[in-house]
Amino acid sequence: MNVLTADLRTIFHMPQTELSSQALDFVAAIEPGFLYRHSLRSYLFARELAGQQELRPGADYDDETLFLSCLLHDVGLCETGNGNQRFEVDGADLAARFLKEHGVDEERISVVWDAVALHTSDGIAHRKGPVAALTQAGAALDVLGRDSAQLPSDFAERVHAAFPREDFAYAITDAILTQATDNPAKASPLSFPGQVLRRHLPAGELPDWQDLIMQSAWGDQPITRA
Repeated sequence: MNVLTADLRTIFHMPQTELSSQALDFVAAIEPGFLYRHSLRSYLFARELAGQQELRPGADYDDETLFLSCLLHDVGLCETGNGNQRFEVDGADLAARFLKEHGVDEERISVVWDAVALHTSDGIAHRKGPVAALTQAGAALDVLGRDSAQLPSDFAERVHAAFPREDFAYAITDAILTQATDNPAKASPLSFPGQVLRRHLPAGELPDWQDLIMQSAWGDQPITRA
């Protein structure tokens, strides 16, 4: 069910284009409510962070592209987007297919693909342009509260009143775990989903970096330091 009314789109100054409306309907139809609301909050937080960085929509970044990236960034966690890759990449591929079917040019599709695929990748997303950087920042703020002190007074409260959290951080953790448990290929040891999964398995069942190099075919040995 689409919880974003016309009034809320106006109150929060969200894009009103035909493409943004089609994307809203698409995501509302395939995502559970907790993910859909997270995507909307992520956009609102990303846009506010952009303002704090003096980034201007239409000059420094394209607002509709940011909206699409934030809205689509977790579609890999729903059944429609669930493939055999880590959820970020499955989501990026589904986002690209949706945009291509709606006539979006390849350059913009590439921007959205990067933003979706890299939204859990610290140290990389911020090097792939403002849309990818802001998408990651908005999502991280919503999940972890990162940089929440930069938001205007009472802004988070207004966003949460419109789009309730309902213990979101734990809900998305469960969604990642469900996919990873059903298909271990989606949670390789060095990926973000693998990190989430490791804590919920018996110790040593999912190898960490040290385990991997100890099991390497090359037989490397620890360096002895004087």
